[in-house]
Amino acid sequence: MRPAAFLDRDGVINLDHGYLYRWEDFEFVPGSVDALRRLQAAGYALVIVTNQSGIARGYYDEAALQALHDALRHHLASQGITLAAIEYCPHLPDGTVARYAIDCDCRKPAPGMILRSAQALGIDLAASLMFGDKTSDIEAAERAGVGRAVLLATDANPAAAKGRNPEFTSLADAVDALLHA
Repeated sequence: MRPAAFLDRDGVINLDHGYLYRWEDFEFVPGSVDALRRLQAAGYALVIVTNQSGIARGYYDEAALQALHDALRHHLASQGITLAAIEYCPHLPDGTVARYAIDCDCRKPAPGMILRSAQALGIDLAASLMFGDKTSDIEAAERAGVGRAVLLATDANPAAAKGRNPEFTSLADAVDALLHA
């Protein structure tokens, strides 16, 4: 079993412009690519876990999201970075697309995406990390038994921690501190 770095996508890896589904609109948070490289070099499997309610809202479909994630994987691979998995939740209980308008076990703060990828990849959850910019990310990690959950300030609104104080201003800052601790 190996540890993983579970990462929210929007606001942690890329700037959160809201309902992102096109590669041409994707912008990395400064320092995030290098932070991913350092986590991988430290032995962490990289797993993105992302709520994608834009699918349930009818803003884009799963094929568009898959195309974005394929482009992300390709870009990161060209930088020497391998994503072990990308898990996403397309659900939203009050969504407008009926097949996705459900209450599920994967939409954070539920732990389903983390638990599913941990099972598939043989992840040691207690030795793993979670990086998120919303309290729902942290709650999902805690419910899944992830050893350390790190709340980051969001790229757009550093005060948006909603009930908890962010520990770090970015993924890069968090990785610097945790890998040098």
